[in-house]
Amino acid sequence: MTATDIHRTIEAVWRIESARLIAGLARMVRDVGLAEELAQDALVSALERWPQSGVPDNPGAWLMTAAKHRAIDQLRRKKLIERKHEALAYEAEGEAEDGKSELETMLDDDIGDDLLRLIFTACHPVLSAEARAALTLRLLGGLTTDEIARAFLVPEPTISQRIVRAKRTLAEKQIPFEVPHGEQRDARLGSVLEVLYLIFNEGYAATSGDDWIRPELCNEAMRVGRVLASLAPQEPEVWGLLALMEIQASRLHARTTATGEPILLADQDRSRWDPLLIRRGLAALEHAQRLGGTGGPYALQAAIAACHARARHIEATDWQGIAALYAQLAQVLPSPVVELNRAVAVAMASGPAAGLELVDALANEPQLRNYHLLPSVRGDLLSRLQRHAEARQEFERAASMARNARERTLLQQRAAASAEAARASP
Repeated sequence: MTATDIHRTIEAVWRIESARLIAGLARMVRDVGLAEELAQDALVSALERWPQSGVPDNPGAWLMTAAKHRAIDQLRRKKLIERKHEALAYEAEGEAEDGKSELETMLDDDIGDDLLRLIFTACHPVLSAEARAALTLRLLGGLTTDEIARAFLVPEPTISQRIVRAKRTLAEKQIPFEVPHGEQRDARLGSVLEVLYLIFNEGYAATSGDDWIRPELCNEAMRVGRVLASLAPQEPEVWGLLALMEIQASRLHARTTATGEPILLADQDRSRWDPLLIRRGLAALEHAQRLGGTGGPYALQAAIAACHARARHIEATDWQGIAALYAQLAQVLPSPVVELNRAVAVAMASGPAAGLELVDALANEPQLRNYHLLPSVRGDLLSRLQRHAEARQEFERAASMARNARERTLLQQRAAASAEAARASP
């Protein structure tokens, strides 16, 4: 394995393991910022050692062990536990009779769910709503500040400042690492749902990098969503979000070719959609609706996803129903992105000219100024209207904005196809 391959492997392992690593450490050191530093130290160790020693058989366990030893060193220096140094060294080297130190037992003692604790801690009301989401995306999803900035459609320095200040505030206020109860839990639930939604979306359509989808993020968001549903079984929006994620995730295997190229919804082989996830998602949606959650933003989005899931082919899709659901969603969750999605549904239900009119009304929206999907959608509608030269320009503009390599290539291909169609037009 080359050094490049090893570095790519380390990056992939970090994406998968970083959240569990930080959560487990935070439970012990009771400091989210310190936990992230310890996890980063373990990552640095891997970057230094694995190119020489090779990737270990269980890379996640290797990172956790390295981070634990760093945590023990920190606890010694800061005197956060009352242990003799000789005993700590004895335990850290794994010489205890049961093969595991008392400190390691503390780290591995998962009473509840560490990741859920991490989310609720990062979503503490002492932080602003924007800081809560940014911090949890950083800690749970392992996203870079650039990726988070793209998800929020705001400048990268803004996100960086939010994360730094959030970690400092949690440390200064000595916020406990726990899942709150009663009214405190309910107050933080909305932020937790928002964060899970953003993490899932980053996995479903990655904002940057070489891969269009990152299934590990989708799976992690769903896993924590299921834990949250068991924790708050009477909350309809918890079930609405879970339904949305599971129905959307059912399409993951059909969204790319074997080599990773994107496949758009209209071209997907629906026999590859996961029927188990569809059934689970539809059941969760029904549960949300029984709890009175039909009008919540996540339940509405789940209902839209359900319309797609129930259609055996693109022509059988209830586009009128989807457009009506987007109109409801725009009332409860006003957003130019929602309006853009509604325009797509209207175009499918009433023709591309009707959709283009709605898209053009969004042209001056500040939030969409650098949003590549606006020219992408406009290019698609222009193409359907046989205005191929204009479509080419829009696809080229979208490609110049796209940060994801796979998506950028797809947009460039669509621009080339539009250019060819324009030349062939009389």
